[in-house]
Amino acid sequence: MLWGVDEIVLFFVGVLVFLGVVEAAFRLGLHHRDPADDANKAHITALQTALLGLLALLLGFTFAMAVSRFETRKSLVLEEANAVGKAQWRSQLLPPTHSQKIAGLLREYVAARIDFHLAAGDDKRLQAATAAASDIERKIWADATALEAEDPHSSPTLLFVQSINDMIDVNEKRRVALENHVPEPVHHLLFFVATGALGFIAYGCGLTGRRRLVSTGLFAALIAFVLTFILDIDQPRSGLIQVSQESMIRLAERLSQDAP
Repeated sequence: MLWGVDEIVLFFVGVLVFLGVVEAAFRLGLHHRDPADDANKAHITALQTALLGLLALLLGFTFAMAVSRFETRKSLVLEEANAVGKAQWRSQLLPPTHSQKIAGLLREYVAARIDFHLAAGDDKRLQAATAAASDIERKIWADATALEAEDPHSSPTLLFVQSINDMIDVNEKRRVALENHVPEPVHHLLFFVATGALGFIAYGCGLTGRRRLVSTGLFAALIAFVLTFILDIDQPRSGLIQVSQESMIRLAERLSQDAP
């Protein structure tokens, strides 16, 4: 549910919810205020400390999960560019009738893979790019099969087949990596723990009779920003932080320059 919502909207919604909880908890603290009840204040302070520690632990754990997935997706872009580039170099060792055709198919394949990344949020374009890449893979594999049938012991053919296998494998790895998000219940848990921590802070302020709106409001906005940042880095094809496609773009430019 979270992946289809703009991160900026989520940030402001989070801030408003947090501020609403802060105000409600502060008023509740004022209602229960007893200047002589130091034991209750110490208990609330202990709960605040425990919840803030739990929130820090969960934020660190979730941030590490999101960054790990981001780095994996970024490294797979380079791996795919290298695999396609290797296939293109090895295709030049094949007979000219096959090498020219395969070079054209590889150019189309790279264009389809770039379009796959740019199609974030557009299901029709995404499906079209996926179908185009799969169709090109089948055509290249058919050519490789025909070459191997002509000369099963040809070293250039065997090397080319190996590189095509690597290229297809990386394609599937990238698809899996794009779908491998931080589980959405983890984001929900972070939100509820953050809400509870802010609520206890505001409740403690109510028990002392001092609102501290500026510091509590800034803390609420900071927590909302961190939660939004984690969500953004876990969406590699949309938002402010995206996985760079420079390796694939440079490969596409090189393949175009090498075209006859």
